[in-house]
Amino acid sequence: MTACKLSVNINKIATLRNARGGTIPNVVKAALDIERFGGEGITVHPRPDERHIRFRDVYELKECVTTEFNIEGYPSDDFLKLVESVKPHQVTLVPDSPMVLTSNAGWDAIREQAFLKKIIDRLKQNGMRVSVFMDTDLKQIDAAAATGADRIELYTERYASGFEKSPQQAIADYQKAAAHAAFLKMGVNAGHDLNLNNLNYLIKNIPQIVEVSIGHALISDALYYGLQNTVQMYKHQIKSARE
Repeated sequence: MTACKLSVNINKIATLRNARGGTIPNVVKAALDIERFGGEGITVHPRPDERHIRFRDVYELKECVTTEFNIEGYPSDDFLKLVESVKPHQVTLVPDSPMVLTSNAGWDAIREQAFLKKIIDRLKQNGMRVSVFMDTDLKQIDAAAATGADRIELYTERYASGFEKSPQQAIADYQKAAAHAAFLKMGVNAGHDLNLNNLNYLIKNIPQIVEVSIGHALISDALYYGLQNTVQMYKHQIKSARE
């Protein structure tokens, strides 16, 4: 079985900090603790209004993160300047408008193919791996491959929503999409609404997934279980799925 990494999205740490001002909880300390507790990556998604992760946070994190650093975002001019300055290990391109609360759809890579190809070429020339946030439509994944993207990140909200009713039905399209992406020589990431209830089944039944990005559920669970214990619980779900 291929190994699968856990990248922890720390946006919610920044949201809590920003609610009060100041530096508590400390975003950098949280990232370092997550690494120390076994997290294999740190994900951030800075938005134009800096309502959670601030651009300054990204620069500070770059100086200390020793695992994989993944920056998500819509490829605006400001975002591109940021990632070209920071040069994270991975850039995940999402099609979010500035006004959305959270990511809610994958790219229309057929319509946006020329735009994405230009951006991806630019990022890869600067040494960054590029992933594109995608739904499960196979024709869209074909178009994503044509942009030169290294990976796709499967948008798993629909899987998570349908999991309790029928795990097999909820996962079916994702299995086909992941297999198709692998056939096209792209790596497969996954993220959105993954939690301790649905993560193991996803990883066990989609062997192509090499990385999951989890934020809201993990940080919420940490309020009850503690951050160290929670990171280990999520890692256990991944490890047991691949044994």
